[in-house]
Amino acid sequence: MSFLTKLTPQLALVQSQVSKAALHTSAVCCRVQSGRYRITTKRDRPLTYEMANPPHFIGHRKSWNSWNTSTLKDGLRPSQTAIEDVFIRKFITGTWHALVCSEVIIKRQHNTIRIAGIIRQAISPRKVYFLVGYTEELLSYWLQCPVTLELQTVADKKDVVFKYI
Repeated sequence: MSFLTKLTPQLALVQSQVSKAALHTSAVCCRVQSGRYRITTKRDRPLTYEMANPPHFIGHRKSWNSWNTSTLKDGLRPSQTAIEDVFIRKFITGTWHALVCSEVIIKRQHNTIRIAGIIRQAISPRKVYFLVGYTEELLSYWLQCPVTLELQTVADKKDVVFKYI
C-alpha cells in the first residue's frame, strides 16, 4: 500500500505533462493545398480525370481507388487490407512497367479481389495475356484469394489526359 501512495503523485505529474503535450493547434487550411497539383509555367503537366478533381470531390465527381469494407466500424483487418493494397499497386506498376496510364483501382468483394486499370497498347497481345496470367497467379498465391485483372487499353497515353495544368 505504501508503494501506491508514493507512486500516485508521480502518476499525476506524468498525466499532467502528457495532457499538455498532446494538444496541438494549427491554422485551418480547408481545401486549400492538400491533394492539389501546382500549375506549371508552361501548362504542360498532363492530368487524368482522377487527378484533375481535388480530394473534396471524392464521392461526387470521382471515386475511391480502393473499395473494401474493412474500414467500417468493427471491420476486419483494416491495417492488413491497406498494406495489401499498397503491395498490389507497387506490384502492378512494377510488373506492367511504363504501361499503366491511370490509377490502379482495387475492388474487394467477399473473397475475391478485382484490379482495374488502363494500360497502353505498347506490347504485343501475347505479352499482355502472359502478364495478365502471371499477375493473377502470383497475387492469388500471395494473397490466398482469387485475383482478377480488369484491364482496358488505349493506343496512346495522351488519350487518358483530361487537361493540362
